[in-house]
Amino acid sequence: MPGLTSESDDLAMVPVSLETENQPVVNYPLRHGLKSPVHRLSFSWACGNTLRVSVFRKPQSEKADGDGEAGGRVVEVKLSNSGDEEVDAARWRRMAYSSVTPFALLQSRKHSLSAASRMSLDIPPYKAEWWEHVIEYSKEISSLLSDRKPPPKSIIEDAKSVVNEIAAPMCLKAAWELLEIFYIDKQSQSWIPERLLDWLADYNSLFSGTLPTIHSKLVDFQQELVGVQVVEDNPNYWDAMSSALAVGWLETVVKLLRLHGSYRFDQLSSRETENGLVEAVAVLISKMPRMRPSLREDNLGECYKTKPDFMKAWEKWRTQISKLDCSSYWLQCDHRQTREGLKNLIQIMLGNPTVLSNATFNWMELFISHFLYVRPFTAGLESMHNSAQKCMQVKPASIPHKLFGLVLGILGENTEVVLAECSRSFGPWMMVHAVELLTAGSTHAEILLHEEHSKLGGVSIEELHRLVYAQVLSSHALTWQIAPIYLTSCIKQGIRLLENLLYKQPVQHSQILLKSIEICRLYELDSINSNIMRIAGVHHWKHGRKGSGVFWLQQARDEFRLNRIAKQLFDFVGKSVSDEGFKQWEGLIELLGSESRTAGGLEFLNKYRDFRRSLLQVHGDTPTDAARNAAEALVSLMKNPSTPQRFWLPLLYDSLKLLMWQERPLVNVSQTQLLLNKLQELSMARLRPDFVEADLPSDALSSVRLALATNLGRAILEE
Repeated sequence: MPGLTSESDDLAMVPVSLETENQPVVNYPLRHGLKSPVHRLSFSWACGNTLRVSVFRKPQSEKADGDGEAGGRVVEVKLSNSGDEEVDAARWRRMAYSSVTPFALLQSRKHSLSAASRMSLDIPPYKAEWWEHVIEYSKEISSLLSDRKPPPKSIIEDAKSVVNEIAAPMCLKAAWELLEIFYIDKQSQSWIPERLLDWLADYNSLFSGTLPTIHSKLVDFQQELVGVQVVEDNPNYWDAMSSALAVGWLETVVKLLRLHGSYRFDQLSSRETENGLVEAVAVLISKMPRMRPSLREDNLGECYKTKPDFMKAWEKWRTQISKLDCSSYWLQCDHRQTREGLKNLIQIMLGNPTVLSNATFNWMELFISHFLYVRPFTAGLESMHNSAQKCMQVKPASIPHKLFGLVLGILGENTEVVLAECSRSFGPWMMVHAVELLTAGSTHAEILLHEEHSKLGGVSIEELHRLVYAQVLSSHALTWQIAPIYLTSCIKQGIRLLENLLYKQPVQHSQILLKSIEICRLYELDSINSNIMRIAGVHHWKHGRKGSGVFWLQQARDEFRLNRIAKQLFDFVGKSVSDEGFKQWEGLIELLGSESRTAGGLEFLNKYRDFRRSLLQVHGDTPTDAARNAAEALVSLMKNPSTPQRFWLPLLYDSLKLLMWQERPLVNVSQTQLLLNKLQELSMARLRPDFVEADLPSDALSSVRLALATNLGRAILEE
């Protein structure tokens, strides 16, 4: 039974259009919120198919009201002819995210089967297994397109309810089911006419917005039925039943027949013959043979799974209808409207072309009626396409619906037309996900979609549509994260565009940065990962976030920039251990850790921090072991090649109390000789013109030399 679109559905959108002679003109409302008059408009393209409109008022000097209102507004208008007017932004994002898992799983299975079957899915049993995967994929996509729940059913059924209230159907869902019927569902190949009948019952309301339909007629009659006392006297009652019967909505016709006045208890005795004719027609309708494995819930008819059984039952049923049509009981029926109305229903079941044409409103409905009553044994797309062409000549559509074009393309086995209709009417999402159905169900479609074209940069049509869809996802801040899944499925251009996408993401936002790094690791893009972390490190360093900058540069293992940062830090940490300038950088040095592998020159600062802490704890009453630890830290710093030469003298000068320790020498002979050699190198370096003197007392060098010489003598004696 067809459904009535719920008016309470907040996702339903009614386009405001003006019909011209050829095609509708769509008006896009511009809500800028400015008071009239508007002085100037400026138009420019935004992302995708969004138009950016700048609305300007007159300059302040020219305004007389002086209301202080803003001088202009910028609004964005989405121009769409892609069939997604029924899908708002939030629902589209849900669809985009929900379809990622089925798509990715199908691609993974395709690669696995291709590898197992040596790059060919046409070899049994791989072909059968692949077909099962495609069917599963199609069902998952179809389920996410119909996730809206129907309104709750009433506990008490209304006897005069002709059309049930259902959730508003979607054109996307209708188009997907068409592709599923003709390309994927092999089990329904023998009963495609019945599948089309079910499809029209589910989606006939979609055509009501632009075309007169049987669904809209039933909806109008249901509203009229509330105030009708004697339904059989109303011509619309018989017209509604004729139209419903023409497209096989048998349960609707039988329900309407039960509303006939002859069923009333006070009328049974006086209208017995009339009631018998009505009941006979109702029984024949409910016993109509249907070539299908099973019926939907509440649907009427008798199912036959094989064509011979169906043909035998069909001939028997038509014979019963012919006998009823020639019965003498019609002469005993005194109610003219009932007699003529029932006769009209019989002519429909007998396949009278004129009556069927009068009972339907568009060629699609007439097409279905011919399947049911004129050519019930039609098989093959070619004969179906010829029948559709004849129906179009009888009932041409003044405003062709986008689903009609898709039906004609499928029936004509014209893959180019199917692709064009899907792309033009339903947008990139449909193209990317429907390609899998087309290639699985049609060899011609597979060749056409997988063939590489030099004019397209060496990519196939399938890859081109994936790139387009990935670009749509990349243009939105909430969907760019799923674009890599589609880009990585494109062999030719996908990785290159994925690199561009990742480089364009802002590194100042930590969540986006972490997501980019996760994507790089997932797809083993090590070089891009390092570059992104390097860019993040430089950005944070330049904007004053020194710790974050060093962290990301360490993650990127960028020794060159870490060494440059070290040189900058050397100018700030101070010339002496007691310098307060070191404190503000101590936290940054703490970040480096004690085992930094890629810190470059910053490794010195980390060790310098430890030495500074231990040296500040050395006093006159400090135990010798603690002082020895500080001396060991000094020797380690002087031996480390990362220690800048200009820090040698300050380190030694600050360590005089260690070199002149009273109890015993803290530095042995070999260590003292090392320090003396460093001091000698420093003396030679002072002869260079580019040498920078440390900010120390003038006798610092001689004091250090004397302390080392004294310590050397004491160390020799002790050893």
